[in-house]
Amino acid sequence: MKNKIYNMKKNKQYQLKDTKKIKRETKIPYHRKPDDMTLENWQIALRKQYAKELKFDVENIGIHPVFSDFLVHNQTTKNTYKVAIRDNNAELNFCSCPDFKTNQLGTCKHIEYLLWSFENSLKLKKLMKDGFHPDYSSLSLRYGSERKVYLRIGSENKEQIAELASFYFDENNFLRESSFYKIEFFIDKIKALNPSFRTYEDAIHFVIEKRERNGREVIIKNKYETNPELLDKLTQAKLYPYQKQGVLFAAKAGRCLIADEMGLGKTIQSLATCELLIKEFHVEKILIVCPTSLKYQWKSEIKKFTGREALVIEGLPNIRKLKYQTENIYKIISYHVIKNDISEIASYNPDLVILDEAQRIKNWKTKLAQSVKNISSKYALVLTGTPLENKIEEIHSIMQFVDNFRLGPLYKFLHHHQVTDDFGKVIGYEHLNEINKTLSAILVRRTKKEIADQLPDRIDNNYFVQMTKEQSELHTEYYDGVCRLVDKWRRNRFLSEEDRQRLLIFLGCMRMVSDSTYILDQKTRNDTKIGELMTILKEIFEREDQKVVIFSQWERMTRLVALELDAIGIKYEYLHGGIPSNKRGQLLDNFREDSNSRVFLSTDAGGTGLNLQSASYIVNLDIPWNPAVLEQRIARVHRLGQKNTVNVINFISTGSIEQRILALLGFKKSVFEGVLDMGNDSVFMSEDRFSQFMHSVEAVAEAPVDETVDEERTTVDISEEEPISILDVDGNVETNELEFAGELQEVESEYAQGANNSPPSGSESVPGIGDLIAKGIDFLTQLSESFKSTEASGKNEKANNSGFIKRDEVTGEKYIKIPLADDKLVAKLTQGLAAFLDVLRK
Repeated sequence: MKNKIYNMKKNKQYQLKDTKKIKRETKIPYHRKPDDMTLENWQIALRKQYAKELKFDVENIGIHPVFSDFLVHNQTTKNTYKVAIRDNNAELNFCSCPDFKTNQLGTCKHIEYLLWSFENSLKLKKLMKDGFHPDYSSLSLRYGSERKVYLRIGSENKEQIAELASFYFDENNFLRESSFYKIEFFIDKIKALNPSFRTYEDAIHFVIEKRERNGREVIIKNKYETNPELLDKLTQAKLYPYQKQGVLFAAKAGRCLIADEMGLGKTIQSLATCELLIKEFHVEKILIVCPTSLKYQWKSEIKKFTGREALVIEGLPNIRKLKYQTENIYKIISYHVIKNDISEIASYNPDLVILDEAQRIKNWKTKLAQSVKNISSKYALVLTGTPLENKIEEIHSIMQFVDNFRLGPLYKFLHHHQVTDDFGKVIGYEHLNEINKTLSAILVRRTKKEIADQLPDRIDNNYFVQMTKEQSELHTEYYDGVCRLVDKWRRNRFLSEEDRQRLLIFLGCMRMVSDSTYILDQKTRNDTKIGELMTILKEIFEREDQKVVIFSQWERMTRLVALELDAIGIKYEYLHGGIPSNKRGQLLDNFREDSNSRVFLSTDAGGTGLNLQSASYIVNLDIPWNPAVLEQRIARVHRLGQKNTVNVINFISTGSIEQRILALLGFKKSVFEGVLDMGNDSVFMSEDRFSQFMHSVEAVAEAPVDETVDEERTTVDISEEEPISILDVDGNVETNELEFAGELQEVESEYAQGANNSPPSGSESVPGIGDLIAKGIDFLTQLSESFKSTEASGKNEKANNSGFIKRDEVTGEKYIKIPLADDKLVAKLTQGLAAFLDVLRK
């Protein structure tokens, strides 16, 4: 196949032209640095490799065939970037793409594509070799380990310009710090010597940005730091001292990550910062991006704290487009509309953007994260108590929105902080405290320990309850399935995709049955937690002023609680994932304002971002995999504004998976603390991710139970990742987040990128789909015989088979009841079902 380059002769537009075949080159590995390459040379080589694989359209918008300005259009992504070729050794070349500005390499795939094209044309190659010798001088921005304003001196009046520049620039022609406020005087003088002198936009923008930040710092220091009482006039709420510090810090930074632990008032700090910027620095358009469930809470709190009316942008595209054009200072959108509204947001051109629950952009590969990072604004406030949950890449991804240059390129960041084995697998992290120091100018983080004297007391209690016989039997069945899969992994160090999914289902079912068999099978109701709960509630409600928040992972569990509350006449508010976001605010208002509303009942799916300080008790009916999710629930009650001691009650089924899961995520917690809380500087995993996961599963299967709660928990919000769902017996989707699924998907992804995806020799084979179908048909055939036998028995069943349709006395739900005619049919049906399930277990 012939390579193609552009012919530059006609109308400054390249036309494709065949050239001689190019030698096949050795592929540069993407995931591992070759031993004979430096880190930088490896990254440059990768970009050269990409350049030859991608398809670009190129237009020369300058005069010179080589040393000119070009528009490079990627046919796949549809993105177009401006590229300036000024040098044959890449020191002066430029591209407007994000990679060029942040990779610290002085090149990118767009530049490399043009250079490669020139190299494949004899004429253009000669022009490249002759070099670039312009008459004009120029002022540009150099993108290296730190950005610097650079003066390139052309041939016209070279000596006079060099003498003038010595007053403003250092010996390497970089602008001195002292010259940032007088650069315009230099520009006026140099234009007299060199009328064709050029100043590039990014250089001027960098100078202005630095001057404005210095100006903000002066105003804030002279006015607000000397008179902190002025901050109380910004909002309709009195700020705590640490909150005032956060407001001043964020306002001076301009773009800031507020990473205070949950419950410390990130919302009020961000709104006070907004009001300060509105008052002093002419901010007029503020865009708040948040999860759908929090849109109306933001609207309510903006009204409460600032007195301003905020506009929620939602509805059909044409309606949203009109809402962007209104004059409201505060506008609120949810994350999921950004991709579709990016052009409207660009036209709106917000002065300030607030990202709430910003851990939603922690994965830089997702379309959501990429869409959010396309939003441009002068100021930004990024709010999350958990900028890092699992991997250090997450903090890097979030910082790409706050300050794309602060942590440097991702490849350097990971190379410096990751510890790998001889095979390139990540086994730990190091130099974590350096991240905290690097971010110190733009990150503000306080923990509850630091301001304990300003927070209410909290008392944690674990209530251990016995499972029923039926619960224990089911739990044991699923536990045995987990053990079989663990043994299989130990033998082969491999599990098929089917086995991995089966493992997740077994673990999830163990958790569900620890609550109630009803979650798995609505024809049964075996549990003890709800009875214990009602006993505790009756005791609590002896005082008329007490309110309780009750959480469960499972909607069906909360449904059972609702039935019990109805039976004893307790008024409650019920929130789950199916409640529309515009109705959730009313539930919160009812719970806060109605003294008769004693219980707030919620699933994790509906509970993100709630403020429930009017309660003094929180009951967790089940324990999540991630102890941080447990903290998320508790922080809805134990937060600023709480005037009472908060009592936390955790229900734990003895002998169940719940007694073990709080010890599973120590590694993630250690990484989190090392980066943000100056904890341990090095953390080692010791094995690859999947082995780490499987050892966690072994902990579930074998570790002795721990009847204590870790008092050193970290505060982490629920992940934004898509929840894993399993089908219930009715064919409906029971929404539940099997948190292990995120770990397993990462492991599977890494495994899929390895050199050999096939199972090791000697591993147990997986039943084929044909076997599964055959067993299923046999089972259904025998089931059909059951219906025929029953009809033949003539037991006065109606023609509509109403005898098979029964109604659950507890919930009113319908289910099928299958009568069996004789013992032989029972035996045949049982054998068929056992054979079918046996295939599934394998």
